[in-house]
Amino acid sequence: MTPREPAQPDHPAIDRLSPKETGRSTRPGHPDFQGPESINARHIGRPGPGNQAGHLTATPGTARPTRAELAAAADRTIPDVLAPGLAVLFVGINPGLWSAATGWHFARPGNRFWPALHRGGFTPRLLHPSEQDELPALGLGITNMAARASARADELSAQELLDGAAILTEKVARYRPHWVAVVGVTAYRIGFQRPKATFGRQPESLAGARLWVLPNPSGLNAHFTPVTLGLAFAELRVAATRPVIDSASRKSGCRGV
Repeated sequence: MTPREPAQPDHPAIDRLSPKETGRSTRPGHPDFQGPESINARHIGRPGPGNQAGHLTATPGTARPTRAELAAAADRTIPDVLAPGLAVLFVGINPGLWSAATGWHFARPGNRFWPALHRGGFTPRLLHPSEQDELPALGLGITNMAARASARADELSAQELLDGAAILTEKVARYRPHWVAVVGVTAYRIGFQRPKATFGRQPESLAGARLWVLPNPSGLNAHFTPVTLGLAFAELRVAATRPVIDSASRKSGCRGV
């Protein structure tokens, strides 16, 4: 049996895949495993008409994709939420079917990204996924490691994550966010070939941006409760708002932003 990594003391639970396992698909129960999109969510209204991108459009709390719409969303891509000079750019693994059907990042009911963002102090109130375009005004953005939508993250190949990491690097070099936060440690390990990476700040940078790895906010990640997930996001918020001194600043005598 493959030996597992020791627990990280600063977190209540961690990803326990060993370096040899990071090239394999994630399994049910693993923190980065994403199950099929739910089609049994409470019916909360009829979907609005599709927009030109083929996504549903609706006011907060009214869109529920049908079974057929979810199936049709496979392999679709959705636009990034991006602007130059963001404080933090969050990087998901890839869009789920619910997100691809609506055009909203982390849109699946039960996904805890938006509550964790609020609990962590990044947003003044809990935002609905349809309000994602409010993020750049708060210095925040969202993109994905892999662009194509799938029912499960383990449907992605390692090559897709490697290619996605290269595209992400180019994107960061263009938009120059101060921090890049990858939401899912296994995707980060594979895409950036860092098999021993754990949660928190990473020793390397990405195209000049500081790097952080957060837990996967999927509702299937039982290793983190809503409270501990919010605390993980809060740790990043504190780091992102605290002045730091990088190597270039030390030489010039200036403090980092």
